[in-house]
Amino acid sequence: MTESKQLVELTVNGSPVTLDAAAGVTGLLAQLGLPDCGVAVAVDGVVRPQGRWDLPIADGAVVDVLTAVQGG
Repeated sequence: MTESKQLVELTVNGSPVTLDAAAGVTGLLAQLGLPDCGVAVAVDGVVRPQGRWDLPIADGAVVDVLTAVQGG
């Protein structure tokens, strides 16, 4: 018998995203094809330290992913 995954619906940088409920920030970044370094992530307006990226993200959360860019 196949076990079904729990999914959460998030808003990431203004766009809807469906994510495995256990994935956390690390899984979200991988799903979006983003690096796991040089980024800052806020969940519901609160910056989540990288040491807590493995914690689940609640269903309905608003996530902002900011990437560092070089320029002048």
